[in-house]
Amino acid sequence: MMSPELAAHPLTQVARVLTWGALGLLAYGAASWVVAQPWFALRSIEVKTPVAHVTEAQIRLVAERRVRGTFFTIDLESVRNSLEKLPWVREARVERRWPDTLVVSLTEHVPLARWNDNALINEMGEVFVAAVDQRLPRLSGPEDSSAEVVATFRRYQASLAPLGITIDELRLTPRRAWRLRLDNGIQLALGREQTDARLARFVAMYPRLFGAQPANAVAAAAAHAPRKPIMVDLRYPDGFAVRMPGGASPFLSSET
Repeated sequence: MMSPELAAHPLTQVARVLTWGALGLLAYGAASWVVAQPWFALRSIEVKTPVAHVTEAQIRLVAERRVRGTFFTIDLESVRNSLEKLPWVREARVERRWPDTLVVSLTEHVPLARWNDNALINEMGEVFVAAVDQRLPRLSGPEDSSAEVVATFRRYQASLAPLGITIDELRLTPRRAWRLRLDNGIQLALGREQTDARLARFVAMYPRLFGAQPANAVAAAAAHAPRKPIMVDLRYPDGFAVRMPGGASPFLSSET
């Protein structure tokens, strides 16, 4: 027959568990009450990194809408997500600093070019929407091609560097053909295949085809020799076609 002491032992264990559980709930409740008190309210926001485009008013607006709770209870992820929705913010980091400060670190987009009709694109090929006044080249292509277009832009720009020419516009058509407009007004049709080789052929022949261009419009008028073409079509296996202003004949139309 089981002794009374043994029969009471399981009940004692259950009582201890219930007691510790109750104490734990009380402690949790007390701690939750303490950290929610205004003694631990956040009183300032510090932007740790210098910013060029994000304004203090924008950050303050995010703070007013998203900073809820105290030093201990604030949802940092919610604040971070809200900051990353600002037009120029590429990445945001948010952390607490005792006793009452929220520290914000922002990484801004660096615009490389305009993208399609109403957006900008950064050096990593990431598309974002923001307002900018500075003159930028224009890139365009299908919506899923931004990284490819940026990589191609860099590659073509490096190929044109020996001529001192830059790209004003680069376009990838829906049929995956490449077209360029240079800063001197010349348009290039590269097509879909061997585009790097075709551009290299244009760079190699440019001095022989067109020579040094006048530095400005006044000098061009005085020279009476407008040799700058409107269009150079490089989609030929062993040469290219040149269209000159007014239908004039170019000095050299193709080269093997």
